Amino acid sequence: MIRRYDYGNPYPSFAAVLDLPALKEAPPFLETETEGGEISFTLSLHNVDALYGLGEAVGPIDRRGRRYQSWNSDEFNHAEDRQSLYGSHNFLIVFRASEPFALFLDDPGRVRWDLGFEDRGRMRITSENGDFSLYVITPEEGTPRKGICADLCRQFRVLTGRSYIPPRWALGYIQSRWGYAGEEDLTAVARAHRERHIPLDGICLDIDYMDGFRDFTLNEKALPDLKGVAGRLLSDGVRVIPIIDAGVKKETGYSVYDEGHEEGYFCKKADGSDFEAAVWPGLSCFPDFFREDASRWFGDKYRVLMDMGVEGFWNDMNEPALFYSPEGLDKAFAEAEELRSGMMSHDSSFILTAAVDGIKNSMDDYRRFYHRIGERTVRHDKVHNLYGALMTHAAAEGMRRAEPDRRHLLFSRSSFAGSHRDGGIWMGDNFSWWSHLALHLRMLPSLNMMGFIYCGADVGGFGADVDEELLIRWIQLGAFTPLFRNHSALGTRLQEVYRFPKWKTMRDAIKVRYSLIPWLYSEMMHAILSDGLLFRPLGFDYPDDPLARAVEDQVMLGRQCMIAPVLAPHVPGRNVYLPEDMLLVRFRTPEDYDTEEIEAGWHYVRLDENEFPLFIRRGTFVILAKSGERTSDLSVEGAATLGWDAEDYVLPLYCDDGITFGAPDGHIVPIRMERDTEQN
Repeated sequence: MIRRYDYGNPYPSFAAVLDLPALKEAPPFLETETEGGEISFTLSLHNVDALYGLGEAVGPIDRRGRRYQSWNSDEFNHAEDRQSLYGSHNFLIVFRASEPFALFLDDPGRVRWDLGFEDRGRMRITSENGDFSLYVITPEEGTPRKGICADLCRQFRVLTGRSYIPPRWALGYIQSRWGYAGEEDLTAVARAHRERHIPLDGICLDIDYMDGFRDFTLNEKALPDLKGVAGRLLSDGVRVIPIIDAGVKKETGYSVYDEGHEEGYFCKKADGSDFEAAVWPGLSCFPDFFREDASRWFGDKYRVLMDMGVEGFWNDMNEPALFYSPEGLDKAFAEAEELRSGMMSHDSSFILTAAVDGIKNSMDDYRRFYHRIGERTVRHDKVHNLYGALMTHAAAEGMRRAEPDRRHLLFSRSSFAGSHRDGGIWMGDNFSWWSHLALHLRMLPSLNMMGFIYCGADVGGFGADVDEELLIRWIQLGAFTPLFRNHSALGTRLQEVYRFPKWKTMRDAIKVRYSLIPWLYSEMMHAILSDGLLFRPLGFDYPDDPLARAVEDQVMLGRQCMIAPVLAPHVPGRNVYLPEDMLLVRFRTPEDYDTEEIEAGWHYVRLDENEFPLFIRRGTFVILAKSGERTSDLSVEGAATLGWDAEDYVLPLYCDDGITFGAPDGHIVPIRMERDTEQN
């Protein structure tokens, strides 16, 4: 059951698709306080209560004991103490022995979450806006305890809408790097993969492909014929996936700026002039995506590249990230000049550093511009967390208008509840750190709870130099995530698989992924069409097993499996907790693997560097197709069944054409186990 409570004058966030009536009385089990325009809710926590949710956030799967903020942030350093990242996902499950429930705070401004940090026996949620809708979700009557968390997530998804459905090719391996600029890079990367038989379905272009970082333009020197190169690559099963940034360069003569300025599509300052701030192209203006006409105008621009053969995009810098504004720069220079006139001390050096650092993503700047929402003029900081979601919506609608029957790849850095309807997300600018490999795993179920089924992290890490062992282990995790992209930053070590001595080990793991795609795609579609979860914490499936609820480095995958990747260097395996008897599959290649039935309990599983595990629940199995070098090579014809001897278990494998919007009309192929599994 879902109940809605309104506070103040809620801002439209477009997150909910159900228009529920607002109740007048406050939720009786939440203590409500109002102070200085802020509204807080407090709740006592029992010793065994678990807190799940908040989507994209650092820290453990069980969020209890930490502080978070919902404030979309261009946060390059995902350190343990970071309270916010690129998305704001205000959905929290309070899982307790009696009367579990979930909360969704539909508030596009800053929200603070103290989840037992100050007092482990108490959580406190604070809306700085004081204008929001609070949804309280309780389990449907008769829901068994082991299904409660999944039911709460399902109801939240009914409230906020069905998840985005990507094309099937988007589950293929994608290679990316900040620095790929044009035809030479695209051709060389594709050729290097094909020559070594490393599967590949997409190559991302970062900002260097543009003319001076201007959206919807091409660097004519590096990429004079995008249509030609995109067509040649597509004939070999490789799609080109360009980046689009939120900021539009302020430059008379640049058609996108000229149109946006003349039509008044950009965000305004209080005096009615266009708000300006610098990002990659220099001083830029920002489309007011809250306005339907501005959103439609920007979304239709994607067709410029679609007409050249592009079938997918990734949206970036859309928190929005701001390097500086003219006003912020003037203030910093003034403070520096004032300090320059006197003797520098340690205090003044700190002040100078803060003045310079403070010009990026400044709250002063976020309070400096406004949006037009219907008849209301709203200051940006009040609705900040919606900006990236509305950019994604503009792009998705533009692509639907251009090709209404075709699915396109679209994923974004910034997001809010509800944007899961329009695209996927990647987990932002992570680092080549083992801790971020573990963070990738922990974030998967939390993002799935929000409806972001198509998601993943930059495999290998975006920042810093990856070492070979870390890249191998990261690819072994990425082999199970819907978005499977290797991406790295300019100035870091070249990170393409084929540049490493053990590239064959990585290739083999990618080939295993391709063998699993028919099954993984089916499980993803089942999660989407049933408002379910592809990834889940173990505590969702085994709520009465305290050891399962405590496990943070294993997650459930689909209806049949559990994954437990190696997350540490220089180890010959790892400890794994099995809540029930499972079949261990130790993959080396799609043809070379062994299996072992393991009883419930703790086990040390040996895993050489070229091996990675998949655990299959008793009585079930998965499909292992013949691998290929592109998703178009894959077929369920002749696929092997891998798992337990399960004569009574039928795997309903979902199949469709993988490219049109006929997903609900896809067909089910009932697969039965054909053989006992013996060691290969």
